[in-house]
Amino acid sequence: MSIEKSSMQSWLSKLEAHLNRERYSHVATRQDISVGRTFLTYLSKQRIAVEEVKPTHVTAYLQYAARLYRQRHHHDPRSLHAPRCEQWWRYWHTTPIHMLLRLAHGHWPPPSFPDTPAGTFQRDICREYDRWMADIRGLSPRTRSERCATAHHFLSWMGERANRQDLPNTTPRDIDAYMVLRARSLRRRTLGTRASDLRSFLRYLQATGRLLLNPSTAVIIPRAYTFESIPSALPADDIKRVVEVTRNDRSPKGLRDFAILTLLTCYGLRAGEITALRLEDVRWQSGIIRIRHSKTGAHSELPLLPAAGNAIVTYLWKGRPKTLAREIFIRTRAPYRAFRSGSSLHRLISLRFRAGRIEPQGRRGPHAFRHAQAVGMLKAGVPIKEIGDVLGHSCVQSTNTYLKLATEDLRSVALDIPVEVNA
Repeated sequence: MSIEKSSMQSWLSKLEAHLNRERYSHVATRQDISVGRTFLTYLSKQRIAVEEVKPTHVTAYLQYAARLYRQRHHHDPRSLHAPRCEQWWRYWHTTPIHMLLRLAHGHWPPPSFPDTPAGTFQRDICREYDRWMADIRGLSPRTRSERCATAHHFLSWMGERANRQDLPNTTPRDIDAYMVLRARSLRRRTLGTRASDLRSFLRYLQATGRLLLNPSTAVIIPRAYTFESIPSALPADDIKRVVEVTRNDRSPKGLRDFAILTLLTCYGLRAGEITALRLEDVRWQSGIIRIRHSKTGAHSELPLLPAAGNAIVTYLWKGRPKTLAREIFIRTRAPYRAFRSGSSLHRLISLRFRAGRIEPQGRRGPHAFRHAQAVGMLKAGVPIKEIGDVLGHSCVQSTNTYLKLATEDLRSVALDIPVEVNA
């Protein structure tokens, strides 16, 4: 089936209709249609139907487009002075192409399948492990996802050795080599979590007859002491400065970011709790805001403070784009959708720090505001239990971590060092 039969103009019309529904700008729509037309022309020359396109065809097209670029401009995209220009050039091409292919295939990219017996074996093990954690252990989706990621990473590192015949013969030397690799890029506490996840996976392999060694002795988990680290918190002056700088930005993005910063400073919410806020969670008549705690899965209702309420109202009226999404905070560029996760706020916060010429010591993301909120309530004499309720902690031990931030109070009860010790 050739591209002529599927009608190039028909596909371009569908792409244009999709861009208009998603409210892309006129300039962006024109650029994407141009890329789509070039891509379809390439497919026509190669006699490939849109419905038959594979990822390798997209890769070949990008190489073709790069050659055209060199012919017209006499240099590669990477030779431009603009930062990361090659990445942007690739993104500028792949975004409309992926849109077009999603219209033709229903989803893109297509799911990848293992191309070796070992890869198929590893995929099946991870799926069985996930079902076992859900059905037998009753673990949450988040925990299962993290442990499956560790299992997949370990099996991928093992490579062809992770097959049905050789996996049972895995040795402690293999485990040590893998953990040494992970230790190069992880903090000690995170490394301990990944080691615990690996031990859980190896126990499953042992229980199902796929491993001979004892995971309890093969995986050494780094020792982590309770309350050994000190959380980082933003000084009050830095918070005030970044909020004021953002308040002066009256653009739609500025109004959105100011509302987010206000929620962070007023309630110390987690980033995922802010991105999950929905329109129905703000009950204006009763003055209540409903928070879905992303870490514990619980819900809590907090008083809607005037500063937070006013910031949200201003954003809803003057900054939030028109969309069917129920989440409060929406991207400022098409497609107008909610943030995928709380991690999406890290870049937003970093840019606001940069605008305020603030160089935080320690954490630079939304969590730094959470720590600062805890410090403020500690200094105000708020009981630990109430602080935990506001922050959404499920146990007092989680809140006790912030006691270490009350340094002035700790100094007031510090013991004097005897002169003999100083000597």
